[in-house]
Amino acid sequence: MTRAHSHEDPLEGLPSRARIAELILGNRPSLDTYAGWQHYRTHCGLLVPASVITPKQWSRLPESRQYDYRELTNANLPLQDTPMHDRVGKLIRRRLSGNTRKKNDPTRAGVMISGWGNYGTPASVCSAGAVFEDQWLELHSCLNPRALPGTRDLHAPVVYVSTPVTATPKSLCASILGFFRAPIRTSATLPELVRQVADSLHDHGVKALILHDISRLRMHRADDQDVLDLMRAFMSLDVTLILTGVNIPGAGLLREATWNTKTRQWEMPPLESTRIHGLEITQTEHRFELIEIDRFRYTTPKQIGSFVDHLEGIEQHLRLMNAKTGMLTGGTLPEYLKRRTGGVIGLLGRLLEDGAQEAMESGKELIDESLLDEIVLGRDAPEQAPDEPVIPAAPPTAVKESPKTKAARPRNTTFDDHGPQADATG
Repeated sequence: MTRAHSHEDPLEGLPSRARIAELILGNRPSLDTYAGWQHYRTHCGLLVPASVITPKQWSRLPESRQYDYRELTNANLPLQDTPMHDRVGKLIRRRLSGNTRKKNDPTRAGVMISGWGNYGTPASVCSAGAVFEDQWLELHSCLNPRALPGTRDLHAPVVYVSTPVTATPKSLCASILGFFRAPIRTSATLPELVRQVADSLHDHGVKALILHDISRLRMHRADDQDVLDLMRAFMSLDVTLILTGVNIPGAGLLREATWNTKTRQWEMPPLESTRIHGLEITQTEHRFELIEIDRFRYTTPKQIGSFVDHLEGIEQHLRLMNAKTGMLTGGTLPEYLKRRTGGVIGLLGRLLEDGAQEAMESGKELIDESLLDEIVLGRDAPEQAPDEPVIPAAPPTAVKESPKTKAARPRNTTFDDHGPQADATG
């Protein structure tokens, strides 16, 4: 899949079946371990799209290799450079480049990457971290420049850890140490765990610490406030913190931040309840740069062009027998895709991958609106309201006849006074 395709051999460029089994069926360790991160860094980008071949060459391929050519390629579309992805990569590269050269600053500025679900935040951050580690290892010939003589510690320039659910300072330390599979004493105190984490980060040559799902922290919980304080303490260990999460400004980590459309920056309102000697406590917001990953917009010509360019990149990587130039970019399909996905990159990729699979299974070998209409995205919304369940009517109940009330007994009028006129006539 990595070499230029020749017209003599249609299999040229496709990895061997053994290599494909290794890439697809091989065990993939958890990403928040050293083995898992190294597996991701060394394997990401290896499955590249197969070369374009003619239908005649396709017919000569063995059935198993036809699977490799289409199904494998269409299910592993490469990560493309988008405006959002480029912004994240540029910020992380700039911050790591500056921090790794600093010698006199006792703390290292960090980065926060915020985005909603399916916006591609983890993919962008992990890709940027893997690129940095490749460059850092190449710069130092894959050696840890701070390793002690006579030792052979694991060199891990980048550490990836998920923020624990209902985090505490101890659980965060345990997660970081778990990345290296370091032994932890159950009786260890918090200061001992913090010292062990600091020693591990130093001994393994860690330069970047990625903490995923940081938005799990809620500032109304005392433990979560302590965890945030501990993270700030890690910034003095010559390590760049890269925090990722969903809606970080709204989670309270930076207080209720607001977006200034004029300066195009997040602004934090003053916090009157926590003032010391008239100075605001601004440790978190001043130590981090926040970038918000957005979805594709479709308003200005530049935004429309970016979205269409992204569709063109996907179109070039898809392998369908009846595919043609402009399959995804021609006609009204860009507007259709924007309407179906809202410009969310994760939903767009899922819709087109499912569409490619449907195109292969149906024999259409082409993606169009009629085919994509059959793809469920999110949930299947029927055109009409579903029929209400038929509830049987309750059987009529016999109405009891109320017993007849007895006639009221007449009043005794014997002692009634009928007046003087009655006496005269009597």
